[in-house]
Amino acid sequence: MFVFDTVVVERAGVRALDGFSGRVPPDGVTALVGPSGAGKSTVLRLCNRLEVPTSGRVLFRGRDVAELDPLRLRREVGMVFQRPTPFPGSVADNLLTARPDVSRAEMREALARVALEEADWLDRDATALSGGEAQRVCLARTLITEPEVLLLDEPTSALDAEAASLIEEAVRERARQGTTVLWVSHDPAQVERMADRVLRVVGGRAAADDEEEDAA
Repeated sequence: MFVFDTVVVERAGVRALDGFSGRVPPDGVTALVGPSGAGKSTVLRLCNRLEVPTSGRVLFRGRDVAELDPLRLRREVGMVFQRPTPFPGSVADNLLTARPDVSRAEMREALARVALEEADWLDRDATALSGGEAQRVCLARTLITEPEVLLLDEPTSALDAEAASLIEEAVRERARQGTTVLWVSHDPAQVERMADRVLRVVGGRAAADDEEEDAA
């Protein structure tokens, strides 16, 4: 689904990625792991052009993402961040922002996918939700566009175990239905539960297991 070809990302003379090469296949969940500051989030953000390479290429389905319309790309490659980012307004307003033509029945179905099934969820104030509730609404807001790829930047790191488990199950269900998932996680137990494969990043480059241990 994605190919990273000797990608360099440099900011103010500092390289966040330093010749990173790797592949993300179209099936299942790929976990992106490595030490803090290794460049994992940068890899994720390259996938939907929130970052652009200083040099090298990022290919999505064989096409350089630099040639793709960013808005269309971000509908096909959805992202959920570490901090939930609900927009002001109701939960329904948030879902309509992502997909203006969506029906209330489709909105309720999207919320049910993330275990928010009570009848009044659509009318609740999105900015008054708990952290776990807000993160599930943000996931539903991304899923309602039916993305081909789901990018997850540590979406459960600030959640309690129950909320994290609900997010994990919703993501696994999407993966079973054919969505490609790329998940940044620092939690080895979560990686063990969720990942079909692991892509390791150390010092801005793809690394084998023994290289990561040497860098830790």
